[in-house]
Amino acid sequence: MFASPDPSYNLGKLETQIKEEFKATARLLSDVRRAIETQREAREAEEERVVADDEVRKEDERRLQALSGQGAIAVIVFACSRVTVRRCLDQLIKHRPGAEQFPIIVSQDCQHQPTSDIIDSYASQVFHIKQPDQSEIYVPPKEKKFKGYFKIARHYGWALNQTFFVYNFSTAIIIEDDLDISADIFSYFLATLPLLHQDPTLWCVSAWNDNGKVDLIDTDSPDLLHRTDFFPGLGWMLTKNTWKELASKWPSSYWDDWIRQPEQRKGRACIRPEVSRTRTFGKIGVSNGLFYEKHLKYIHLNDKYVEFMERNLSYLLKDNYDSVFVQKVYESPIVTHQELRSGSIVPPGAVRIAYQTKTKYRLAAKALGLMDDFRDLKLVSVYKA
Repeated sequence: MFASPDPSYNLGKLETQIKEEFKATARLLSDVRRAIETQREAREAEEERVVADDEVRKEDERRLQALSGQGAIAVIVFACSRVTVRRCLDQLIKHRPGAEQFPIIVSQDCQHQPTSDIIDSYASQVFHIKQPDQSEIYVPPKEKKFKGYFKIARHYGWALNQTFFVYNFSTAIIIEDDLDISADIFSYFLATLPLLHQDPTLWCVSAWNDNGKVDLIDTDSPDLLHRTDFFPGLGWMLTKNTWKELASKWPSSYWDDWIRQPEQRKGRACIRPEVSRTRTFGKIGVSNGLFYEKHLKYIHLNDKYVEFMERNLSYLLKDNYDSVFVQKVYESPIVTHQELRSGSIVPPGAVRIAYQTKTKYRLAAKALGLMDDFRDLKLVSVYKA
């Protein structure tokens, strides 16, 4: 026979079980309360951070508007996820004549925290703004691998709108975060700005020479400047009036190719130097190093300081420049690119290589190591001084 279970034993066991479950429930409730409190504290901290950031943004906006009212020229550094932005900023801060004359606005896309931390480490030396639209961007199916170019165009449009329409600057210098600059770049931009205002046939000043390799330029003429129909970019200056014109039709991608089209250029020219005042060190980017190893890394950065403010640059005005340039071109003897490369040219001075088709232009350009692409081909000669 089986003994009947002891009622007191069963009740004690049940009581113990209930107490353990009660303790477990109490611990669970405590954990839930702590989680709720943690979430509340995090939410409050985020709200405080947003308020603080908004106050900083408003204060920066007031300071920038005050500087623009004093005639300052904005220097916009476009950044994303390169921590080497420090290299670019160090040079800008070192060479600018003054912080109030050339306030540096670092506009960041991508939400890359390490890069953001680097920019913030400069504290009061720069203004740090962040592109707020981080939503997915529409890219046509056939262009998915070029998504980066769409984001860059969106970023440029936003930052330039902020600079000209919110901060109210009348002039801006655009610098990418992967550019080295020469010591005299600010003298160059200051001296050419009056020309940009005076001559309606000019629409930008660029610090870059697309053909700025050592064997293609006159390094003994660092003060020599030119007019060019081709938009060079890579460190360039434009005015608010020009941006007003471009902003209303700003493209969704490939902005630099777009800006070179005849519809945008409208027959206008840019000023560019014989010897570049910028050089790119950004091998890795949206183009995956395309063209860097072949061409860009060979561009010579000027190392001879020129005080452009002491130079008479009126020769760059269209009426002065065109007549002298055309006369010099057509007074130059015609040679072939084969003759030029062979070193058999005896007469000193400039020579001219004529061409009539795009194919012949490309052949001559490649033979001489020149850029061989084009957007609006109307010239009929390669001029080589």
